[in-house]
Amino acid sequence: MPISPTPADLPLTSQRTSELTAAVQSGLDSLVADLEALVRIPSVSAPAFEQRLVEDSALAVAGLLAGAGLSDVRIARVEGGRPAVLGHRAGPAGAPHVLLYAHHDVQPPGEGWTVTEPFLPHRDGMRLYGRGAADDKAGVMAHVGALRALEAVFGEEWPVSVTVFVEGEEEIGSPTFVPFLQAHAEELRADVVVVADSTNWKVGVPALTTSLRGLVDLEVQVDVLDHAVHSGMFGGPVLDALTLLARLVATLHDDEGAVAVPGLVTQEETGVDYPEEEYRAEAGVLDGVELAGRGSVAARLWRQPALAVIGIDAPSVASASNTLRHSARAKLSLRIAPGQDPAEAEAALTSHLLECAPFGARVTITPGERGNAFLAPQDAPAMALARSAFATAWGHPPVDIGVGGSIPFIADLLELAPDATILITGVEDPDSRAHGADESVHLGELARATTAEALLLAALGA
Repeated sequence: MPISPTPADLPLTSQRTSELTAAVQSGLDSLVADLEALVRIPSVSAPAFEQRLVEDSALAVAGLLAGAGLSDVRIARVEGGRPAVLGHRAGPAGAPHVLLYAHHDVQPPGEGWTVTEPFLPHRDGMRLYGRGAADDKAGVMAHVGALRALEAVFGEEWPVSVTVFVEGEEEIGSPTFVPFLQAHAEELRADVVVVADSTNWKVGVPALTTSLRGLVDLEVQVDVLDHAVHSGMFGGPVLDALTLLARLVATLHDDEGAVAVPGLVTQEETGVDYPEEEYRAEAGVLDGVELAGRGSVAARLWRQPALAVIGIDAPSVASASNTLRHSARAKLSLRIAPGQDPAEAEAALTSHLLECAPFGARVTITPGERGNAFLAPQDAPAMALARSAFATAWGHPPVDIGVGGSIPFIADLLELAPDATILITGVEDPDSRAHGADESVHLGELARATTAEALLLAALGA
């Protein structure tokens, strides 16, 4: 995995750039081995899974950070929370304080794995497969590798102050994130925050995530009878709850498939060309299926609302009986565009569902999670340094992308440090299949992401 740095506009000498690049390169084998060891720990934070393994993962991460030159490495949590790992290293007086974020918990293994067992890391060419190999244990290791490079090149005199925060409950929505921030506010307050939990444009082309959609989810329940009844004896004059739920859900989109809920914000075009054929291939869209909505693919993904049914309570086909369902429930997930207030979006969706209740059915709404959208300032000095570091490490300038998903805690970080520059980076690529079967990380991208972060840290200090 050789890296040939392409000099960009960084406040570093060519010798220093070469030293940092060489330090990352020389440590790649051990970095990958440590990533494989992390993948072997099934650190699923969902409550139905063994939480002792999340503790094991935190201990492993703590050991890696201590070995990378951080002091005061410890496992921390607040009441009811999963184990996070904190570590710190002070730089010279007046140096910028950089907070490095990642998470060590992972999604459940799921089904459909073909390359390996979920927690058995497997190398195939340049890809390493396994649950968490990309999301987000690769992010953890990019931080570790960058710090190892700083230690190798600068020794005791690091150019920046660094705090590392590796969360243990991101995959369940970070339920205790705000209390954790409040408990460790002084330690986590920083000038620059690097969040290593996003993706790159493609293998060989880096990206900086400059916008994120926010999130609102809720449950909608439709009731039409006070109990289930025989479909032959009573069917006809009243429609069953599942049919009425389906009719209600059908009002959420117009004939072109665009979200049809009044009061939701739509942002402008992104200026990034995301060819339809690439989206179809990366998303696995079946032949003949038409794309929904209006505008460019990138705008539909990053700057417009999206609404999906992500769960529904219904009898299985195998257990079906000739019965009219008296009640039906679905969970809706609404991704909101930058500039949309989550509370206002939730109110708009709730109002639409209540107003569109079919045939007078009783509709009940139960609010769920909310997450703010994010739009990065384009002119921040740290953003310019990040672009230069990425261009140097990849030999290709980064693409400013949006992400259709959300990282709700970004808004919480901004409340803690409103003047901080938040840089959302990542090791993943479109083939990583995070959260899905056969999740993987491209090891060349891991090397380049680690190099870029090492260069960025040194440049911030310079």
